[in-house]
Amino acid sequence: MSSSADTHTPIADSARRFAPVVWLLGKVQSGKSSIIRVLTQSGDAEIGSGFRACTKTARVFEFPNVAPIIRFLDTRGLGEVAYDPSDDIAFCEGRAHLIVAVVKALDVEQQVVLDVIRAVRQRHPDWPVVVAQTSLHEAYSPGQSHPLPYPFGSPPSTAAVPDRLARTLEYQRGLFQALPGRGALRFVPIDFTRPGDGLDPADYGREALIAALEEAAPAAMAIALAELPPSRGEGAMRKSDAHILGFALAAGASDAFPVAGAFAVPMVQAAMLRQLGKLHGVHWDKRTYAEFAGALGTGTLVRDASTFGMRQLIKLIPVYGQTAGAAAAAAASFAATYAMGKAAKYFLVLRQEGRKTEEVASVYRQTLRQAFHLAKERDIGTGAAGAKP
Repeated sequence: MSSSADTHTPIADSARRFAPVVWLLGKVQSGKSSIIRVLTQSGDAEIGSGFRACTKTARVFEFPNVAPIIRFLDTRGLGEVAYDPSDDIAFCEGRAHLIVAVVKALDVEQQVVLDVIRAVRQRHPDWPVVVAQTSLHEAYSPGQSHPLPYPFGSPPSTAAVPDRLARTLEYQRGLFQALPGRGALRFVPIDFTRPGDGLDPADYGREALIAALEEAAPAAMAIALAELPPSRGEGAMRKSDAHILGFALAAGASDAFPVAGAFAVPMVQAAMLRQLGKLHGVHWDKRTYAEFAGALGTGTLVRDASTFGMRQLIKLIPVYGQTAGAAAAAAASFAATYAMGKAAKYFLVLRQEGRKTEEVASVYRQTLRQAFHLAKERDIGTGAAGAKP
């Protein structure tokens, strides 16, 4: 009997083909793990157990782990004694889509970080770089709070920012602006602390960081960032969005190959429904499945089933079936899985609240149209956005 991990491994492998990769670079204790924690809303235990080794010292964290939509490559803290980052840099450079340089705001000695990025940008002048300037509160006076509203926009308004902090932030900007290359360069002052640390908000600058990543990153990453869970509230209603996208990516990747999709896509969709049930505290039994099927409508289920079967037959036709037919099948399976997930999420929320589920079929149809646009933006069926550490 296979374990849950055994079942999820091929799903994660499929989603991983499209998940964009963020390469986090910085000195030790610069705040790299805090960025992952705040962006994904994962706990320390999840992050600690979620990292897996790529080389002896480089690690990857995938979110969500069962069907990732985004991946974070984390190298060991640069500048550590007896640490030669050459192997890690070579490994990460072949897989990343975006570099995030993580620097403590008051640490003006960043030569070791600059050296790595300078070498990478000489080889890849178009690569974007986002510089996250962290631990702003270390420049505050006792009892001082974060300046609000957030003053570090474009152009920055630093009137309320401590003079020492403003000077060091500007100095660091000068260091990184001297780097070679023509790719986008963004600077984002952030301060990610714990709720009990007395600094409000604890995720200061989160929205600015996400905006900078979206501006600098490829389209695939912008879509993944849009599906990340919110920093506060909304619970499973939004936390499940990232899982839905991940399972849809896995379905699309699985259905790009003849025959395999006929077996893999239903498995992915079944795993997605189980995961959504877990997130929403609902156990799927025969009655729940029957209610969901009834809410979708018999016509929807029959139409999708017949269309899916036809796509599998088309993929067996020589030449066309292995190119255009396979690409169309991948996009369709992505869209159908994504729409099913959104409809299931809506169904589970209505069911928990004791409300009627008459609008579930409408949600499915509306989301299906949106999903085909997503498939086009992410090139589902025409190539993978991500590499495979």
